[in-house]
Amino acid sequence: MISDMTLPPNDEIQLLRAQVAAAAARLIAADGADYGTAKRKAARQILGEQSASAGAAVLPDNQQIEDEVRLYHALFNADTQPARLFRLRTIALQVMEHLEQYNPFLTGAVLNGTAGPHDDIHLQLFADSAKEVEIFLLNKNVNIDISETPHFKGPRYAPVETVSFLWQKEGVHAALYELDDMRGALKARSDGKPLRADLAGVRALLIASTHEEI
Repeated sequence: MISDMTLPPNDEIQLLRAQVAAAAARLIAADGADYGTAKRKAARQILGEQSASAGAAVLPDNQQIEDEVRLYHALFNADTQPARLFRLRTIALQVMEHLEQYNPFLTGAVLNGTAGPHDDIHLQLFADSAKEVEIFLLNKNVNIDISETPHFKGPRYAPVETVSFLWQKEGVHAALYELDDMRGALKARSDGKPLRADLAGVRALLIASTHEEI
């Protein structure tokens, strides 16, 4: 990392962060890149070889990138993104209703409204055991893939099993948490927006979207 003596003035740092955020948003919205990959690639695009030495000083946080994704969709996908988002939220609600006994919560781009053509549905389930959910899905003739997702509490906690499957040709990824984890699952973001939405919350989102169209 470059020293404080060689860092650009604060206003220039803010400008660089904004440029990186906008470039990252394009990669996310247009190409389906994840936030971490998009952020690093965008920094290289903007700063070239200097991106390594600049370090975290010029990297925007995910919230700033999310704002730029919203702006990108508003500018370039205004005629298609709202319908895409409504479809994903509708399918998410259907899946959550089928998995209601496992305390489903919606997270990610489908919740925060930035989902585009490359986004899947991300859920968090809270059950006595991951195997219980996996067996439930298999008994419903749902083909699942099993992977791991970082724990929402941070790297000090072990990753959790995640089941992925298709529902009406849309990808669904459900991270499987223990019931005790629900006590830490209802925190809001720093901007006050929810990190998760339960069944009632997703229904409210769909009702609000319908009223906006009217």
